[in-house]
Amino acid sequence: MLHHVSVGVTDVERAARFYDEVLGALGYKRSAQYLPYAIAYGEGVSEFWIQMPHDQRAPNPGNGNHVSFAARSRDAVDKFHRAAIEHGGADEGEPGPRPDYSADYYGAFVRDLDGNKIEAALRSEPKKTRSKKALPVKAKSKGWPPGKAKNAAKRGTKTKTAKRKAKRK
Repeated sequence: MLHHVSVGVTDVERAARFYDEVLGALGYKRSAQYLPYAIAYGEGVSEFWIQMPHDQRAPNPGNGNHVSFAARSRDAVDKFHRAAIEHGGADEGEPGPRPDYSADYYGAFVRDLDGNKIEAALRSEPKKTRSKKALPVKAKSKGWPPGKAKNAAKRGTKTKTAKRKAKRK
């Protein structure tokens, strides 16, 4: 789905020293650099960028935003967190299980030198809540969750959409 993600930093070279260590703990390397403006990381493809904002204003982290990097092991998550703290990052959630995310989720959260929130997490299978078959676009537009209108009809009740339509008539 995503092509790449970038975060704003005040000093690209300073941020690169942090990210070289932190992302290096996960096995990622620099994949491109345009000093003094930007550096990218990835596995052969530039997927994560640190850069000065294009408008030359001060960067700021978005409230509620964070970037999560895939880790290959719990040990890699632990190394990511340790490297971030050792290189000036701030703890936002020590390495450990997150059973409220999924049964086998293991991750750690930190803030980089500019306040951007980043995470390392093991890839895990999300809980399956519905079939793998994608809904046709037409069905999606008629109500969510799928089957809500059909279930409401079985119960002899109306969905909110049906109630609104009836009110307009």
